[in-house]
This record gives sequence, C-alpha cells and structure tokens, in this order.
Amino acid sequence: MRQFFQSSIIFLALLLSVQAIAQQPKIDNFRDYGQEGINVFEAPKDVDTQFDGVRVRVGGAFAQQFQALDHTNEAVLNKDEDPFLENALIKLKPGFNLATANMNIDAQLADGVRLNLVSYMSSRHHSETWVKGGYIQFDKLPFLNSTFVDNIMEKTTIKVGHMEVNYGDAHFRRTDNGNALYNPFVGNYILDAFNTEIGAEVMYRQNGALALFSVTGGEIKGDILEVTSPETDDKAKRSPSFIGKLGYDSQLSENVRLRITGSVYYTPSSNRNFLYGGDRGGSRYYLVLTPALVESTGAVPGPGDSGVFTSGRYNPSYLDKVTAIMGNVFFKAYGFELFGTYETAEGRMNFETENRPTSQIAVDALYRFGKKESFYLGGRYNTMTSEQVGGNEISIDRVQLGAGWFVTPNILMKGEYVNQNYNDFITTDILHGGNFNGFMIEAVVGF
Repeated sequence: MRQFFQSSIIFLALLLSVQAIAQQPKIDNFRDYGQEGINVFEAPKDVDTQFDGVRVRVGGAFAQQFQALDHTNEAVLNKDEDPFLENALIKLKPGFNLATANMNIDAQLADGVRLNLVSYMSSRHHSETWVKGGYIQFDKLPFLNSTFVDNIMEKTTIKVGHMEVNYGDAHFRRTDNGNALYNPFVGNYILDAFNTEIGAEVMYRQNGALALFSVTGGEIKGDILEVTSPETDDKAKRSPSFIGKLGYDSQLSENVRLRITGSVYYTPSSNRNFLYGGDRGGSRYYLVLTPALVESTGAVPGPGDSGVFTSGRYNPSYLDKVTAIMGNVFFKAYGFELFGTYETAEGRMNFETENRPTSQIAVDALYRFGKKESFYLGGRYNTMTSEQVGGNEISIDRVQLGAGWFVTPNILMKGEYVNQNYNDFITTDILHGGNFNGFMIEAVVGF
C-alpha cells in the first residue's frame, strides 16, 4: 500500500507539472494518448519533419472504476476428498476497484527517430511501479547519409526494443492498465491476445496497403537459462516468434473509412509463451468467478491479489507452441463505427503431445455523435470456444452495452452493462454453469 501511495504522489506531481497539454512538445509519428488517438492503429507515417534538438514529452494515463457485478455458478465439488473444496464464490459488493495508472515518456531523439517508454505505476498484478516496455522507432535513418536508404524509409517504419507485439488489430482498441481511453467499453475481449516481447519490426506502407514482419524472442522477458522440458516435448528449446500482417487502410471519402487486415503469430517452441496471458494490468472485472477460499494453497483472494488478476478472461495456456491467426475489419461511415474480429489458434503446453484448438468471434458496433463526436453508444458481442487440457470443449459468451462521454479530449467517462456465461465446463470446475453480470462505471484520463 505504501508503494501505491508513493506512486500516486509521483503521478499527482506529474499531473501538476503539466500546466497545459497544448504545451507538450511535438513528437513525430506519434499516437496521441487522448481522443485524437481513437481509431489510430499503427502510428502515423510522415517523413516531412525537421529536427531542432532532443524533445521529451511526459504524459500519463489514469483509470478508476466503480464495479457492481454479481456472479453465480453450479459447480459440484467433492468435499469428501478435500474438505477445503467449496462451491462458494467470493462475495462481491458494489464498490471502487484499485485505481490503475501509467506513465508515458516519448522522446524525439533525432530526425525521424523517437523513443517510447511506458511504466505501470499501479496495476492489478503489481501495486508497485514497474516498466511495461520501451522501443525506438525509426521513420528515417539520417545517420546513414544515404539517398537510397532515405528513399526506402519514405514508406518504411522500423521498431526495435521490448515492445507490444503487433499481432492483429484488437490490441489497438484494448485497455492497457491505466490507458483505457482507446477502448469504448470497460472490459477487453475474453481471449485477450497481448504481450510484450523483445525483437524488431519492419512495416511498409503505400497507398493504403501495409505489410509487416516482426521477429521476437518469443517470451515476455529475456532469459539466458537453459530450457528444461519433459520428454514429451519434441523441441525443448527456445525459438523466436514470427509475426506477420497484411492489410489495407483507406479513407474512401471524407466520412467513410475502411480497414481490413490479416495477421499471424507463430512460435514453434518456447519455455513460457504468454500471447494470451501477457497482460499484467489484469482484467477489469475484479474477482468474478473467484472461489471464496482457496485454503489448500493458503491463499485468500482479495481485490489486490495477483493470483486472480485475470478473472473474467480465458487463457488456453499455449505456453510451448502456438499458431494464431486473426482477421479484423474496421468500417466507419460518419458516426457509425463497426469493428470485427475473427481469431483461430492452436497450441499446447510442453507436456502435451497434441495441439488444442481455440477460436473467437467479436463484433463492436458504435455510434459516435455530438460536437467532435464527444458522445457514443455501442454494443459488443464476444464468444469463444476452446479445447481444454484433457479434451473437454468449453465455450464462453459475453454481451457488453456501453456509453461514453469525452468531457474533454483527455477525460472520458464511460459506463457498461456486461453479461458473461460459461458453458460446458466440467461439474468440478469452479466455472461450471458460471455467470457474472452487472454494471461498471469508469473514469479515464489520458495525455
């Protein structure tokens, strides 16, 4: 708690030090953290820039929720074998969740060269301050003094560092700890593909078409230790992850935009891959479907318990091998906005001999209105199916209805009704017959 208050004081000092957001220094090819960053995917590309010295932009993001959710289940647990096994879920009451906050540092290091560094000052997984990741983005390579290279870089962007992998488009619209302004709803998708990995990315864009290729270390952090795996693992070593994306993004007319992309993520072998478990910020639905008492492990869940920070999401646990494909469509006509996701994946843990499949479908429909589209109403339908370890096939479905108001371009108030069902889990699983539903209200600041 002391660490959280220290982080809060630092964040408050940061807010007070920024007298006016309009006075922030200009950073080239940068996605704004406020309303201007809505529906921006990859950072914009502009080579018509000039460098007049190193510039540093310090910003932040802050999110606070009021939660009023109920949950139930129908699990039948065998108390004769273990007296600590209980069907009971932790008792939820309306109240405020622990606030989350990010600190954003962006620096223009040279002409066409910028740095991004994001730190989580408070997150559901860690109450202390720690670094999410950072990277350098090259839109020019001025230090090579080559006309040939300059011509290539007019259409090319290179990123190097420990960064968010660019698999699919859904991660551009998700909540990232305190940065919840891009997400029109409160919760992320049930199957949440997000991770930070060390590597390099090259993207080429021309006339609306884009092509991207990336190679990373395949894991959430660097590691130099030898991999230890069971005999069932036919490839007991670390391998790089390969990420590719092809797409088309065009402003068809002044008020109509269309973007279509297809992405693939592939890891042939890993010690611990976290494509579907890399979000340390945690789920927005605190403690839903969490047991009231996990006495056999000595853990009593609470609002800040990192062991249950992913409540409300599903992770297929592809820790060793994973192949994932995502297709996305974004369409905006005047105030109407549609974003669709279809995802299919298969993978396994290192003690398994066969891959298990998972798939997900999600559709967001919004209508933005008012001066500068400061208000919106919308709905999301999200469903997924997966084969669990042992062969049981389960499904989860969710409906979200939301509304939002940009009080200013950097302050968002949003509310959501959510209803999520857990289907076909075995009777001894705490999620058997599970459901949570209710209302969430979230206040967000991003600058």
